[in-house]
Parts: sequence; structure tokens; C-alpha cells
Amino acid sequence: MRPTQDVSALLIAWNDGDKTALDKLMPLVYVELRKLAHRYMRRERSGHLLQTTALISEAYLRLVDQKRAHWQNRAQFFGVASQLVRRILVDEARKEKSAKRGGDLKRPLTEAVQKLEERDKELIALDLALCSLAEIDSRKSQIVELRYFGGLSVEETAEFLKISPATVMRDWSMAKAWLYRELHHDA
Repeated sequence: MRPTQDVSALLIAWNDGDKTALDKLMPLVYVELRKLAHRYMRRERSGHLLQTTALISEAYLRLVDQKRAHWQNRAQFFGVASQLVRRILVDEARKEKSAKRGGDLKRPLTEAVQKLEERDKELIALDLALCSLAEIDSRKSQIVELRYFGGLSVEETAEFLKISPATVMRDWSMAKAWLYRELHHDA
């Protein structure tokens, strides 16, 4: 079997109660989670308090703790992982923003801190825009989440959403344009 098939088969076995499947699954999933986290963290500002390993660990713990998940295949699993990565990063940005307002530490206002605050604001603004997009068109919001936060390919996204790759590309283009307009409407 190919790794993709292995992951899907092991997820189904784990879902069916095979505890040994989790032991076999984790080395395969860990490598892919690490790639997903690394892809996203490359886009993050330098000096980000959350490192790739911490992001993977947090996502992994939340994925394993999914009690109600009915794992069907690799695409679904990594779709859920994408959602978790988004939540973790937005939560972290909100915590940092709170700390910068005096929640934890008093820091001098320097150019470096201003850059950090700006990146946190951008991530929070993106999250709010995605929530607004979800109210209008949940599929487009999911596509952005899967592609941007999850690093899924067009084909993987199509498989997860059970739509054609052409539909993913069309919705991806429209969602990016909508988000750009939403995030830059005051500029």
C-alpha cells in the first residue's frame, strides 16, 4: 500500500477500535503533521513564540483526543488537522495580543514589538474574515482553511470536500479575492 492508503486504512482500523492501529499510524501522521506545521510556520514572523514542534504536539494531542471523530480517510484527518492548526495559531495570537496590552509583561514599545503586534492583528483579522466568509459560503471558507492553514493540495482538498478539483480552484480564487477585498477595504 502507498502511504496515503496506509494512513486511511489505519485511521479506519483505529476508528473501529484497533488500539495497535494508533501505534502504527502515528509515525506516518507525525511526518505529515510536521510538514503541515513547517509550511505554515515558514509564513509566520521570525521570533514567533510557538515553534513548529509545539504546534505539532498541540495539534497531535487535540487530534488524538477527538472522541466523536469518525475517521474515514487521510484527507478528512488532515482537514480536521488544518482546522486545529488555525485554532491553535489564532488562540496564540490572541494570547500574545493580550499579553502585550499588559496581561503578562510590560514591554517597551519598540519597532520589533510593533511588527509582532501587526502580524498578530493580521492573523486575527484573517480569522474574523474567514468566519464572515463561512456565514456567506462555508465551502469557500473551508477551502481557504484547508489550503492555507492545512497546506492541502487542490486534489486533497477536493477529496476532503467531495468536490472536483476544478471547483476547488474556482472557489479558491473567488475566496482569495473576497478575503483580499475584506481585509483591505479600508486601505
